[in-house]
Amino acid sequence: MLELYYRQVGETGPALLILHGVFGSSDNWLTISKTIADQGYRVYLLDQRNHGRSPWSDEFDYDSMAADLKGFIEQHQLGQQILMGHSMGGKVVMQYAMNYPGTYERLVVVDIAPKFYPVHHGDILRGLGAIPLDTLKSRTEADAILSRYEPIPTVRQFLLKSLYRNEQGQFAWRLNLAVIEREIHSIGEELRNAHPVSEPTLFLRGAESGYVLDDDFPAIRRLFPNAVFETIPDAGHWVQAQQPEAFVEALMRFLQPA
Repeated sequence: MLELYYRQVGETGPALLILHGVFGSSDNWLTISKTIADQGYRVYLLDQRNHGRSPWSDEFDYDSMAADLKGFIEQHQLGQQILMGHSMGGKVVMQYAMNYPGTYERLVVVDIAPKFYPVHHGDILRGLGAIPLDTLKSRTEADAILSRYEPIPTVRQFLLKSLYRNEQGQFAWRLNLAVIEREIHSIGEELRNAHPVSEPTLFLRGAESGYVLDDDFPAIRRLFPNAVFETIPDAGHWVQAQQPEAFVEALMRFLQPA
């Protein structure tokens, strides 16, 4: 178990923990977390191991990340909380639910299913690895190099959020790229210790994303019999960034039913 870096938004109300996806960090959720906090929640944004400002480790699998989450909850004495995760983070909260039943109130899983996904981040990993940190002069130069591997500017902007200058003034990554690349197959794996989870669970997907298909619904319901499904129009995999208002509305319908 590692002690995770976190940001807190909001001082009162039920605790809602948010876990980012691979290559991400708590910073990706900072803006939308303020909107969620305004609805009456204490929002905790966690940096997962090998990401952001949290410690690095050679162990990088869903059981380890679920144990990190359990340690965080116990350390901060959060009691029955709501867990939300996007992509890799969604698999972490599902794994947590299976490994530690009865320790949470509800789950929100954003644009991911509890199934196997083939590796599809090869170009991104090659692009990040192609950026020469020792001689890099600017973010503009990094973006130009990355554009040869990733054509979408918003995706490059998201990835380059993890690029920073260290105390020596040199560029460095807040990502443990070596371990992420080595274990990228594990990120696509099915969940371990799979068994039905009875707590209410929202599966929220983007209409233009291919991560959660209609054909996945029966298998999801077998594991999450109390699942609710919401599809956000005009959104891809990064639902919360592309359609933030619709995202929060769907979230509140689940958390605060009329």
